[in-house]
Amino acid sequence: MQQSMSDLNDYNQSINMPDVFMGIGINSGEVVTGELGCAHYNEYTVIGDEVNLVSRIESHSLRGQILIGENTYQLAKDFIDVSPPNQVEVKGATEAVNLYEVFSTSRPENMEVPRREERKSPRVSTSMPLVFQILSGKLVQPETHKGQVLDISYNGMMIESEVRLQKLSEIKLSLALDLFAGKTTDVYARIIKCFPSEDAFRSSMEFTTITRDGQGAVKQFVDQLITSP
Repeated sequence: MQQSMSDLNDYNQSINMPDVFMGIGINSGEVVTGELGCAHYNEYTVIGDEVNLVSRIESHSLRGQILIGENTYQLAKDFIDVSPPNQVEVKGATEAVNLYEVFSTSRPENMEVPRREERKSPRVSTSMPLVFQILSGKLVQPETHKGQVLDISYNGMMIESEVRLQKLSEIKLSLALDLFAGKTTDVYARIIKCFPSEDAFRSSMEFTTITRDGQGAVKQFVDQLITSP
Protein backbone atom coordinates (compact mmCIF):
# COMPACT_ATOMS: atom_id res chain seq x y z
CA MET A 1 0.00 0.00 0.00
CA GLN A 2 2.75 2.45 0.89
CA GLN A 3 4.60 1.59 -2.32
CA SER A 4 1.50 2.59 -4.32
CA MET A 5 1.14 6.05 -2.80
CA SER A 6 3.62 7.77 -5.13
CA ASP A 7 1.74 6.55 -8.22
CA LEU A 8 -1.55 7.60 -6.66
CA ASN A 9 -0.25 11.10 -5.95
CA ASP A 10 1.16 11.41 -9.47
CA TYR A 11 -2.34 10.68 -10.75
CA ASN A 12 -3.91 13.09 -8.25
CA GLN A 13 -1.61 15.86 -9.46
CA SER A 14 -2.61 15.18 -13.07
CA ILE A 15 -6.27 15.85 -12.22
CA ASN A 16 -5.49 18.74 -9.84
CA MET A 17 -6.39 16.84 -6.70
CA PRO A 18 -4.47 17.03 -3.40
CA ASP A 19 -1.77 14.57 -2.41
CA VAL A 20 -2.80 11.73 -0.14
CA PHE A 21 -0.57 10.34 2.59
CA MET A 22 -1.24 7.31 4.71
CA GLY A 23 -0.09 5.93 8.02
CA ILE A 24 -0.68 2.25 8.79
CA GLY A 25 -1.06 0.55 12.17
CA ILE A 26 -0.90 -3.24 12.60
CA ASN A 27 -1.61 -5.34 15.69
CA SER A 28 -2.13 -9.05 16.35
CA GLY A 29 -4.29 -10.86 18.88
CA GLU A 30 -7.63 -12.46 19.62
CA VAL A 31 -10.78 -10.67 18.47
CA VAL A 32 -14.49 -11.37 18.27
CA THR A 33 -15.90 -11.38 14.73
CA GLY A 34 -19.43 -11.61 13.42
CA GLU A 35 -22.47 -9.76 12.22
CA LEU A 36 -23.70 -7.16 14.68
CA GLY A 37 -26.92 -5.20 14.47
CA CYS A 38 -30.58 -5.85 13.90
CA ALA A 39 -32.95 -6.74 11.08
CA HIS A 40 -32.93 -3.16 9.79
CA TYR A 41 -29.15 -2.78 9.75
CA ASN A 42 -26.22 -5.05 10.49
CA GLU A 43 -22.61 -5.35 9.47
CA TYR A 44 -19.75 -7.81 9.73
CA THR A 45 -17.15 -6.41 12.11
CA VAL A 46 -14.45 -7.21 14.65
CA ILE A 47 -14.35 -6.05 18.26
CA GLY A 48 -12.05 -6.49 21.25
CA ASP A 49 -9.09 -4.99 23.09
CA GLU A 50 -6.68 -5.75 20.24
CA VAL A 51 -8.95 -3.91 17.79
CA ASN A 52 -9.00 -0.89 20.07
CA LEU A 53 -5.22 -1.03 20.40
CA VAL A 54 -4.58 -1.14 16.65
CA SER A 55 -6.74 1.97 16.28
CA ARG A 56 -4.47 3.72 18.79
CA ILE A 57 -1.36 2.46 16.98
CA GLU A 58 -2.63 3.80 13.66
CA SER A 59 -3.39 7.18 15.22
CA HIS A 60 0.31 7.53 16.13
CA SER A 61 1.58 6.83 12.61
CA LEU A 62 3.05 9.55 10.43
CA ARG A 63 2.54 9.73 6.69
CA GLY A 64 4.43 6.98 4.96
CA GLN A 65 4.92 4.96 8.16
CA ILE A 66 3.94 1.44 9.11
CA LEU A 67 3.77 0.97 12.89
CA ILE A 68 3.28 -2.39 14.60
CA GLY A 69 2.59 -3.40 18.18
CA GLU A 70 4.53 -5.80 20.40
CA ASN A 71 2.40 -8.85 19.53
CA THR A 72 2.95 -8.39 15.80
CA TYR A 73 6.65 -7.76 16.32
CA GLN A 74 7.07 -11.03 18.21
CA LEU A 75 5.32 -12.94 15.42
CA ALA A 76 7.25 -11.31 12.57
CA LYS A 77 10.62 -10.31 14.04
CA ASP A 78 12.53 -13.02 12.14
CA PHE A 79 11.72 -11.53 8.74
CA ILE A 80 11.19 -7.79 9.26
CA ASP A 81 13.56 -4.88 9.82
CA VAL A 82 12.24 -2.39 12.36
CA SER A 83 13.24 0.59 14.46
CA PRO A 84 14.06 0.28 18.17
CA PRO A 85 10.85 0.18 20.24
CA ASN A 86 9.24 3.48 21.11
CA GLN A 87 7.15 3.44 24.29
CA VAL A 88 3.97 5.51 24.14
CA GLU A 89 0.94 5.99 26.35
CA VAL A 90 -2.30 5.01 24.65
CA LYS A 91 -5.88 5.45 25.78
CA GLY A 92 -7.34 2.32 27.37
CA ALA A 93 -3.96 0.74 28.22
CA THR A 94 -2.77 0.59 31.84
CA GLU A 95 0.90 0.60 30.80
CA ALA A 96 2.95 2.17 28.01
CA VAL A 97 3.06 0.04 24.86
CA ASN A 98 5.95 -0.62 22.48
CA LEU A 99 5.59 0.59 18.90
CA TYR A 100 8.00 -0.36 16.10
CA GLU A 101 8.36 1.30 12.70
CA VAL A 102 8.69 -1.26 9.90
CA PHE A 103 11.39 -0.56 7.30
CA SER A 104 11.34 -3.77 5.25
CA THR A 105 10.21 -7.39 5.11
CA SER A 106 11.52 -10.53 3.43
CA ARG A 107 8.11 -12.25 3.28
CA PRO A 108 6.36 -13.07 1.03
CA GLU A 109 9.10 -11.30 -0.95
CA ASN A 110 11.73 -8.64 -0.29
CA MET A 111 9.95 -5.30 0.06
CA GLU A 112 10.93 -1.95 1.54
CA VAL A 113 8.74 0.82 2.88
CA PRO A 114 9.49 3.88 0.70
CA ARG A 115 11.27 6.66 2.57
CA ARG A 116 9.19 9.71 1.86
CA GLU A 117 11.28 12.55 0.44
CA GLU A 118 8.44 14.80 1.59
CA ARG A 119 9.72 14.25 5.11
CA LYS A 120 13.09 15.81 4.23
CA SER A 121 13.50 19.50 3.43
CA PRO A 122 15.52 22.57 4.44
CA ARG A 123 14.70 24.06 7.84
CA VAL A 124 15.02 27.82 8.27
CA SER A 125 14.79 30.01 11.35
CA THR A 126 11.86 32.36 11.69
CA SER A 127 9.71 33.98 14.35
CA MET A 128 5.95 34.16 14.04
CA PRO A 129 2.99 33.51 16.33
CA LEU A 130 0.61 30.61 16.06
CA VAL A 131 -2.47 29.32 17.83
CA PHE A 132 -3.08 25.61 18.28
CA GLN A 133 -5.51 23.11 19.75
CA ILE A 134 -4.75 19.61 21.01
CA LEU A 135 -6.54 16.57 19.60
CA SER A 136 -7.93 13.88 21.87
CA GLY A 137 -8.37 10.85 19.65
CA LYS A 138 -9.91 12.34 16.51
CA LEU A 139 -11.61 15.23 18.32
CA VAL A 140 -10.20 18.76 18.47
CA GLN A 141 -10.35 20.09 22.02
CA PRO A 142 -11.91 23.57 22.34
CA GLU A 143 -9.13 25.10 24.47
CA THR A 144 -6.65 27.17 22.44
CA HIS A 145 -2.96 27.64 23.20
CA LYS A 146 -0.47 30.21 21.94
CA GLY A 147 3.06 29.58 20.76
CA GLN A 148 5.87 30.87 18.59
CA VAL A 149 7.30 29.24 15.46
CA LEU A 150 11.10 29.02 15.78
CA ASP A 151 11.91 27.27 12.50
CA ILE A 152 9.94 25.87 9.60
CA SER A 153 10.44 23.43 6.72
CA TYR A 154 8.27 22.29 3.83
CA ASN A 155 6.67 19.64 6.01
CA GLY A 156 7.14 20.56 9.64
CA MET A 157 8.31 23.08 12.20
CA MET A 158 9.68 23.70 15.65
CA ILE A 159 7.54 25.73 18.04
CA GLU A 160 7.91 27.06 21.56
CA SER A 161 4.98 27.24 23.97
CA GLU A 162 4.08 26.86 27.62
CA VAL A 163 2.44 23.50 26.91
CA ARG A 164 4.32 20.21 27.19
CA LEU A 165 3.01 18.21 24.24
CA GLN A 166 3.09 14.43 24.36
CA LYS A 167 5.28 12.72 21.78
CA LEU A 168 3.23 11.42 18.81
CA SER A 169 0.17 13.41 19.88
CA GLU A 170 -1.56 15.52 17.23
CA ILE A 171 -2.47 19.20 17.19
CA LYS A 172 -4.46 21.51 14.95
CA LEU A 173 -2.69 24.80 14.37
CA SER A 174 -3.44 28.03 12.56
CA LEU A 175 -0.64 29.67 10.59
CA ALA A 176 -0.66 33.26 9.39
CA LEU A 177 2.02 33.45 6.73
CA ASP A 178 2.58 36.64 4.76
CA LEU A 179 2.02 34.55 1.64
CA PHE A 180 -1.60 33.92 2.65
CA ALA A 181 -2.33 37.65 2.19
CA GLY A 182 -3.29 38.07 5.82
CA LYS A 183 -5.38 34.90 5.93
CA THR A 184 -4.70 31.89 8.11
CA THR A 185 -4.66 28.25 7.10
CA ASP A 186 -5.42 25.27 9.34
CA VAL A 187 -2.80 22.55 9.53
CA TYR A 188 -2.69 19.29 11.48
CA ALA A 189 0.67 18.12 12.79
CA ARG A 190 2.15 15.20 14.75
CA ILE A 191 4.61 15.86 17.60
CA ILE A 192 7.96 14.17 16.97
CA LYS A 193 9.65 15.30 20.16
CA CYS A 194 9.14 17.78 22.99
CA PHE A 195 11.75 19.04 25.42
CA PRO A 196 12.06 21.80 28.05
CA SER A 197 13.75 25.10 27.17
CA GLU A 198 14.15 27.61 30.00
CA ASP A 199 10.58 28.50 31.07
CA ALA A 200 8.85 26.90 28.08
CA PHE A 201 8.78 23.75 25.96
CA ARG A 202 9.99 23.27 22.41
CA SER A 203 8.14 20.83 20.17
CA SER A 204 9.27 19.48 16.81
CA MET A 205 6.43 18.36 14.56
CA GLU A 206 5.58 17.05 11.11
CA PHE A 207 2.53 18.19 9.16
CA THR A 208 -0.01 15.41 8.71
CA THR A 209 -2.82 17.29 6.94
CA ILE A 210 -2.47 20.46 4.88
CA THR A 211 -4.20 21.69 1.74
CA ARG A 212 -2.28 21.77 -1.53
CA ASP A 213 -2.52 25.58 -1.58
CA GLY A 214 -1.29 25.66 2.00
CA GLN A 215 1.59 23.29 1.20
CA GLY A 216 2.56 25.45 -1.77
CA ALA A 217 2.45 28.60 0.34
CA VAL A 218 4.61 27.03 3.06
CA LYS A 219 7.17 25.91 0.46
CA GLN A 220 7.24 29.37 -1.09
CA PHE A 221 7.60 30.93 2.36
CA VAL A 222 10.54 28.64 3.23
CA ASP A 223 12.22 29.26 -0.13
CA GLN A 224 11.81 33.00 0.37
CA LEU A 225 13.48 32.81 3.78
CA ILE A 226 16.35 30.75 2.32
CA THR A 227 17.08 33.28 -0.43
CA SER A 228 16.53 36.44 1.62
CA PRO A 229 19.73 38.27 2.68
